[in-house]
Amino acid sequence: MLKVVIVVLLLAVIASLFTSLVFLIRDGGKTNRVVNSLAVRVGLSLTLLALILIALWHGDLSMHPTPYH
Repeated sequence: MLKVVIVVLLLAVIASLFTSLVFLIRDGGKTNRVVNSLAVRVGLSLTLLALILIALWHGDLSMHPTPYH
């Protein structure tokens, strides 16, 4: 379940990035839609980072330093 949430957040970050690209091309940077879309992307990225750090801290995710572990 946690990995699904992480993947969904990653896809939302990518969608927000492409949305801001579309706004930049369409508006030419004359409106605030690009800034708002990039602010949403930063918020989603911070949420994703916090979720991963909390999951690592609680032991829900584990890091494997080598692939042979």
